[in-house]
Order: sequence, then structure tokens, then C-alpha cells
Amino acid sequence: MEITAQMVKELREKTGLGMMDCKKALTESKGDMEKAVEYLRKTGALKAAKRGGRATSEGRIASYIHMTGKIGVLLELNCESDFVAKTEDFAELAKDLCMQVAAAAPLWVSAEDVPDDVIAKEKEIYMSQAQQAGKPDKMLEKIAEGKLKKFYSDVCLLNQAFVKETDKTIEQVIQEKIGKLGENITVGRFVRFQVGQTS
Repeated sequence: MEITAQMVKELREKTGLGMMDCKKALTESKGDMEKAVEYLRKTGALKAAKRGGRATSEGRIASYIHMTGKIGVLLELNCESDFVAKTEDFAELAKDLCMQVAAAAPLWVSAEDVPDDVIAKEKEIYMSQAQQAGKPDKMLEKIAEGKLKKFYSDVCLLNQAFVKETDKTIEQVIQEKIGKLGENITVGRFVRFQVGQTS
């Protein structure tokens, strides 16, 4: 059964989980909404998501300088308590995220942070490309949406494939740590410096 964007959206609204988790759950449950929720509960993703609404006012600033000294990253990683902020697991996650930013150069934390005018411009380009390739008009929107997902996986930290385990997204890596540490964890912000790069 084909898992549609509408089905993923519905499950996201119901559970508050990320797109990738919802799509995987729907695929595993062959499109059955109730079984998908059950799957998410069994895997612990839903438990982690319930913590997702809790305030994250503690945390740490992590830094990473690439061996050559040409790339540097500062990243704010937040959690709920000072206790978790001081754990080795949290420090390790912060370091991994800094290395991710250094290696993959995301521009935003999540797809929600991408400005509307950037999304509109990208969509316009994708639809124009599809039209020039002779694709039917009724398919243009769907093609553009598919290409936007790829765009997000390139430029949004949470949507990127984790450089250490490429079968996972950064969002999934964070969800796993939430499940393990028992607190909500969010990326506050990051900045990436590269020698010679002006913007």
C-alpha cells in the first residue's frame, strides 16, 4: 500500500512525532493508523515524543574545531535539567551534532526554520524543471514536494542523515537519546565558521 503524505501528516498530528518516524510506522503497519500508533508506542518513539513538549531551559554550548583548524562549530544543545546536561551521553550527543554541522554544513535546525520565501523559490525552480522535462501539469506539485524533501535533508540539521550512521536521521539520533535519558532534548541553535567563507 502506498503511504501518502496526507497519511503521514495525519499520524504526525495525532502523535506529534517527526515525518520519518511516522512514515516508517505507517510502512511497518501497512497504512493502518491504529497499528502505526501501536508500533510507535512499542519502539519507544511515542514515549520520547511525550517529553517533546516539555521546556528545555538547561543544556550546554558545545564546540568543535576540525583538525585543520579551517572549520569551527558552536552549538547550543538544550535539555530539561542540569543533571542531564552534565551526563556523558548528553556531551557525546552535543559533540556528534557539532561534527555533523562541520561535515554536512546545514543552514537551519529544522524544516520549520526555513523561511517561506526560500521554500517558495525552491518549489518554483523544481516545478519549472519538471515542466521543462515534459512532466504532466498535474504531477508538478507532487514532484516539487518530493524535491523539497530532498532539499530539507540537505540543508536542515534534523533532516540530515547522521554522518556516523547514515541509515538514521539526526532527528532519530536525538529521539533515541531522549528515550535513554528520559528528558526532552532540543537543538537551540548553531553557527559554523569556515576560513575564507564570507556568508
